[in-house]
Amino acid sequence: MMVGTLYLVGTPIGNLEDISLRAQRVLGEVEVIAAEDTRETRKLLAHYQIRTRLLSYHAHSRAQRREEILALLRAGKSVAVVSDAGMPGISDPGAELVRDCRAAGLPVVAIPGPTAVTTALALSGFLAEEYLFLGFLPSRANLRRQVLPRALTHPGTIVCYEVPHRLIESLADMREVLGDRTALCARELTKKFEEVVPGRLSELIAHFTAHAPRGEMTVVVEGAPVDKQAGDLAAGVAEVGELVAAGTTPSRAVAHVAKWRGLPRRALYQAVLEATHE
Repeated sequence: MMVGTLYLVGTPIGNLEDISLRAQRVLGEVEVIAAEDTRETRKLLAHYQIRTRLLSYHAHSRAQRREEILALLRAGKSVAVVSDAGMPGISDPGAELVRDCRAAGLPVVAIPGPTAVTTALALSGFLAEEYLFLGFLPSRANLRRQVLPRALTHPGTIVCYEVPHRLIESLADMREVLGDRTALCARELTKKFEEVVPGRLSELIAHFTAHAPRGEMTVVVEGAPVDKQAGDLAAGVAEVGELVAAGTTPSRAVAHVAKWRGLPRRALYQAVLEATHE
């Protein structure tokens, strides 16, 4: 008996004209479309006069829905999975469904489409031969500060997603952990009211403090070459030592040098501790 195929269909991240001809065809040919948000997907389908049956598939329904989708595939019916926007399986429950299909020996085909990650990277002008994608940052500050140090010495560009009510907090954490790097915040990409705000992290914090962020943001942060980072830290450790020898407390010396050199305070403090115990 023939089994159905699971199609991961990339859909526009804003402008409905960005859908591919292949994606339109597949969405019209499959028996069912599993959508993260059926309301958003209906707008896309209506625009292209596609009348395929919709099934909701999101974080709260995924356990039950996965079994339904697998049953449809085993019965020979093909299913397309779409997210709210962009490629399904990236920062959404689609990845779990792919793993289940692989384990069951069911075919999976990706229909490529736009993503906010690569669109924002292109707009940033930062080097993108290598980049670190962190997805959505943790909602709790202490967990964010555990994740961000992974990016400290990464030589490539850093990309993440953030919701508007946590944006300023996350930018402040990035400034503290990574230093005052050049960055860019983008939202509503490809839409009429697309907003792209470049600047240093401190400048972005000031901008969004004065202009409340609206909508989910893609944040792109410039990477620092490892050798430059190491050299700056070494010079910073030496300066901290001079200030401490002159009578400044270690904490104040670290704070002063970190601000003066634009270094991450935590990284400088750790480097000073390591130098002290050598």
